[in-house]
Amino acid sequence: MATQKNHKPDYEKMLRVAGVRITRPRRVIVEILTSCEDHPDALEIFKRAAEVDSSISLSTVYRTMKVLEGLGAIHRHAFEGGPSRFEQAGGEHHDHLIDLDTGDVIEFKSDRIEHLQNEIAEALGYDIVHHRLELYGRKRKAS
Repeated sequence: MATQKNHKPDYEKMLRVAGVRITRPRRVIVEILTSCEDHPDALEIFKRAAEVDSSISLSTVYRTMKVLEGLGAIHRHAFEGGPSRFEQAGGEHHDHLIDLDTGDVIEFKSDRIEHLQNEIAEALGYDIVHHRLELYGRKRKAS
């Protein structure tokens, strides 16, 4: 896995600096974001938060995610055929393989792919500033 999962961002501090009041529901939401290792969508974050505090609303989750995204603290991914999913910003660059049957998101890094992308951009007279690679697939059946 290419991302730096041991680095835990201080979302609460980021929200405070942005002038957002830290309520109990927001504190629960940022704790979920800090501890999650997957790419949850807003509804999944809401379900996890509601297990801790049933007063948390889905709109609070959406508003909190929007602020954190605006601050560059999280990335929103709109994977084809599904709801937007979120992951921590920072860490090393990586790409995603989305399992079409389960919806699982698998992070991977390939030096060969990175080299090929740079080679293509250079041949066309470009420098890559940013890219995002998403592969969609199904597990092979055992033969």
